[in-house]
Amino acid sequence: MKKSARIALHCLLAMVLTVPLAACGSDTKDTTPKKDMSTNTREQLAELSKSDERLTGELENKTIKWMSDWDINSDDTGKTTPIELAVFQERYGGQIEFHQTTYGARYDNLANAINSDEGIDFFYGGNWDAFPKGAVRGMFVPYDDYIDLDSDLWKDVKAANDAMVWNDKHYMAIVEVTGDQCAIIYNRKTMDENGLDDPAELFEKGKWDWDAFEDMLSEFVDTSDERYGIDSWYFESGLSASTGVPYIGLENGKLVNNLRNEAIEDYQNWMYGLWQSDYIALGVGDYGWTSRDYYIGEGKLLFYPCGLWALGTEKSQWSKTFGEDVFFVPVPKYDKADEYYIPTSVNAYCFVKGGHNPEGVGKFLDCFRFSKISDGAQEISDEQFVKDYEWTDEMIEMKNKMNEMALANPVFDYYNGISSDVTDILDSSVNGIRATSRGIPWNESVNAIYDQTQNFIDEVNEKNAAE
Repeated sequence: MKKSARIALHCLLAMVLTVPLAACGSDTKDTTPKKDMSTNTREQLAELSKSDERLTGELENKTIKWMSDWDINSDDTGKTTPIELAVFQERYGGQIEFHQTTYGARYDNLANAINSDEGIDFFYGGNWDAFPKGAVRGMFVPYDDYIDLDSDLWKDVKAANDAMVWNDKHYMAIVEVTGDQCAIIYNRKTMDENGLDDPAELFEKGKWDWDAFEDMLSEFVDTSDERYGIDSWYFESGLSASTGVPYIGLENGKLVNNLRNEAIEDYQNWMYGLWQSDYIALGVGDYGWTSRDYYIGEGKLLFYPCGLWALGTEKSQWSKTFGEDVFFVPVPKYDKADEYYIPTSVNAYCFVKGGHNPEGVGKFLDCFRFSKISDGAQEISDEQFVKDYEWTDEMIEMKNKMNEMALANPVFDYYNGISSDVTDILDSSVNGIRATSRGIPWNESVNAIYDQTQNFIDEVNEKNAAE
C-alpha cells in the first residue's frame, strides 16, 4: 500500500462509527464483540499502549455507559473492534456498555436516563445536533476536568475544540476533524460511457467547480430517457458549505445568523437554477420521492451527494449499490470563495450530566487520540480498515485529501444544534434552505424564515450571556 494511503487510513476508521444503524429498541445493553481482531493484533496494541507515557493513570471503574443508535463495539457492518476501543481495553481494562436507542428518540431517551440516574456517561456529538443545545439544556457537562487539550495527545485538535466553547467551557470533545460529511459519489463507468470528464481528474487539475458540475449535468440529464442528475436527501447544506459560510455560525461565543449573506444567496440561486433545469431528480417526472442510490450503479444517475458512511460497509454491500467503479470527490468549489471549502465533520463526544464514570470517558477519549497519533497503532488501524472494507489506495488518498481540506478550512454550521424548531425551519423543503431545490425562490424563503430564526438565536444568546 502506498505510504500516503497508509497515513490516510487512520482518519477513516472513525468515519464508519457515524453510520446510522437501525435500532430495534431502546436501553438494551451489549458489550460482546461481533467481530474481534486477532490475538496477535491485540498483543501488539497492548504492548504499544502500556509502554507509551502519553497514556497515564489507571481506572477503578472500568465500564463506561454509551447511549446511541449505533454501537462503538464491533457490529454487523463488518467493522472489527475499533483500534481505540481495543487500546482502551488493553491499557485500562475498559469496556463500553451499549445502551441502544433509535436516532429519533435519542434525546428523549437520554433525558429519561438522566432523570432516572442510569449513569449514562457519554453521547455522540458528531451529528451537529448536540451543541450548543445540550449545553444550554444542561444535558451535557464540561469536560475540562477530564481532558488536557494542551497535552501531546490533544494538541493537534486543540484549535477545533477551542472553536466550540460555550460560556467559556468545552462541551464537545472533538477527537478529529474530517471532510467526509458530504462527498459527490459517482460511477466512473457512467462518466466514460457518456464521454464525460472524470470529476477526480478535474479536481486534480483545479477545475472542479460549480460550473464544471453543472456542465456535466447539462450533458447527461435526459429524464425522458431515465438519465437523472442529482439524488439524495438533505444534500443541500453539504453543497452550500462550499461557500465557506455556515447558515448559523459561532463568533466570540455567540450564535450568528448568516441567512442573508451574499454567498448563501449565490448558492441558493444556483440551486434554484439546477431545479429549473430538472437536474435534481427527486420529484421530477416518474422518479418520485424515493431516493434511488442504486441508480449510480445502474448508470442512470450522475451524482449522489452523501456522507462517506455510505461506503463504510463491506465491499459486497457498497459495490452492490454503487457499482465496482464507484468513486467520489469533494463538493465542487465556489469560485468567489477565498479558499476551497468543503463540509466539515467532527468525530466528537459529549459527557452526560449525571454520568457515573466521567474519568473513564476521559481515558477512552485519550485512547482514541492515541490511536490517531501513535505510528504503531496507526499501522494496525490501516491494515484493519482495508481488510474490513476493501477500499482502494486511490479512494483512501482522496479521503485523506478531503480531511486535509476540512482541517485547513473548517466550516462549522450550528443550525442543527440550537433546537428542533430551528432545524425544522431551516431543513424545510417548503421555505427552508432546501426549498430552492424544490422550486421555491430563495428570496421568498429567506423572507419567511429569517426573523423566526433570529428570534431563536437571540433567545439562546441571551441565556448564555445571563449565565
